[in-house]
Amino acid sequence: MKWQPTDTELAARVALLADRRAFGLLVGRYQSRLRRFFLGQTLGDEQLSDDLAQETFIKAWLGLAGFRGLASFSTWLYRIAYRVLLDHARSRRPTLDIDSAPVLQRAADSAEAGLGIDVYRALALLRPEERTCITLQLIDGQSLDKIAQITGLPVNTVKSHLHRGKERLADYLRKNGYDKQRR
Repeated sequence: MKWQPTDTELAARVALLADRRAFGLLVGRYQSRLRRFFLGQTLGDEQLSDDLAQETFIKAWLGLAGFRGLASFSTWLYRIAYRVLLDHARSRRPTLDIDSAPVLQRAADSAEAGLGIDVYRALALLRPEERTCITLQLIDGQSLDKIAQITGLPVNTVKSHLHRGKERLADYLRKNGYDKQRR
């Protein structure tokens, strides 16, 4: 069995030796996860999600010397991603109405996009904090403690965001024909 370096070992190689290959391995491990996180936050905008993921990796490369290992590498990286997301949101305060969002219009043209469109519409109804917590837990599988570390919110606040967010998602999806009785 081939030895696989841990995230911490790779991060140390990058921080100490500016090892691009080690950083490439970290990118390979986390690229699809970060992209999936951003897709949930941008309501399916693939280009923006890719841009935000790339910005996250650039900031990680530049700041890796500051990684102390107090949290796992993935938590540290998601914390950067969360700050990139907040910076992006602050830079473009005016938002589009959900029904006029270009990404939803593009996806609506696709016949098989029905459920995906409804999920993105449901996510769009959530407050940003709720959407972030929901995405981190349900899509990325993060624990409550990790979500709290990533967002900087107390665990009980994360629980509240998750509870309210799940209720809103379920209510929207139920009203749009996705009830538990359907098979």
